[in-house]
Amino acid sequence: MEALTRRLLNDYQREFPLEPQPFDHIAHALDTGTDALLDHLRELQVQGVVSRVGPVFRPNTIGASTLAAMAVAPAQLAHVAALVNEYPQVNHNYEREHRYNLWFVLTAADRTAIDATLTAIRRRTGYAVMSLPLVRDYHIDLGFHLHFDPAADLTRIPDAVAPCVAAPQGLPAVCTEDLIEAIQAGLPLVPRPYLAIAERIGTNEATVIAQLRDMLERGVIKRLGVVVRHHELGYRANAMAVWDVPDDRVDRVGRLLGDQDCVTLCYQRPRHPPDWRYNLFCMVHGQERAEVLACIARMRAALDLNGIPHAVLFSGRRFRQRGARYRIRD
Repeated sequence: MEALTRRLLNDYQREFPLEPQPFDHIAHALDTGTDALLDHLRELQVQGVVSRVGPVFRPNTIGASTLAAMAVAPAQLAHVAALVNEYPQVNHNYEREHRYNLWFVLTAADRTAIDATLTAIRRRTGYAVMSLPLVRDYHIDLGFHLHFDPAADLTRIPDAVAPCVAAPQGLPAVCTEDLIEAIQAGLPLVPRPYLAIAERIGTNEATVIAQLRDMLERGVIKRLGVVVRHHELGYRANAMAVWDVPDDRVDRVGRLLGDQDCVTLCYQRPRHPPDWRYNLFCMVHGQERAEVLACIARMRAALDLNGIPHAVLFSGRRFRQRGARYRIRD
């Protein structure tokens, strides 16, 4: 990986500058020009290394989401996955090694929209859909660290965000849903991205910056920065490790698992008996399959999990990977 790319991906997956000309700030730090930096980011997007430059929202602080799974006949998997991808609410869609072999994430404005989409998918595909909404998150980061540590406290429950905030005199109030719609697919790659967003939603640059800062401080936005795609970075082996943890131990085990370097996500979801017994999920990424299995083995030994039933669902085909869409216009 060339030096500019490495520094860009290391240093700006989070703490993206909240100032009028953020790319000028980054270009100066990386000893390059703003136009060259923007061209480089656009090229990394074309290559698939960078998904977007923008926010990662904490689940269920805005809108609603769920993880869904289907047990699809292997010969029909690609066809069913393509049908699922036709719904704009679907942002991640993966094959996994299990009887439940198709796993996807839905996000939408509210629970009613989620339920309606799940019903439509079930009717369209002819397969039952198991929905596993988030109960509690212990670690949600999705940054891929080349030389820095994960953020520390990821269990704080964020404060509510006002639906609209005051804007300068003569401008309409800025509504959170309008701002989310404007940034959910990423910031525009222009020298003054916050100004471009402000003009789109009818306010000014300072108000956009202030509201983004407020959403970060409240924990609604987990991080703001370069969002990378793990497969293109060399993390080609990833697995969802799931555990059947006694309810009185799930918080403690969840926090411990979330602290492990190889874990990028850790959260509690409901069991779905009799077909699904597991209530604690974590994502483990590595460059090789053996590396992922070794990490899980270390966690089982170090955290006294050898007696806890678990399963490891390695990912296969990636049918979709993109940022969540919380507000979708017809």
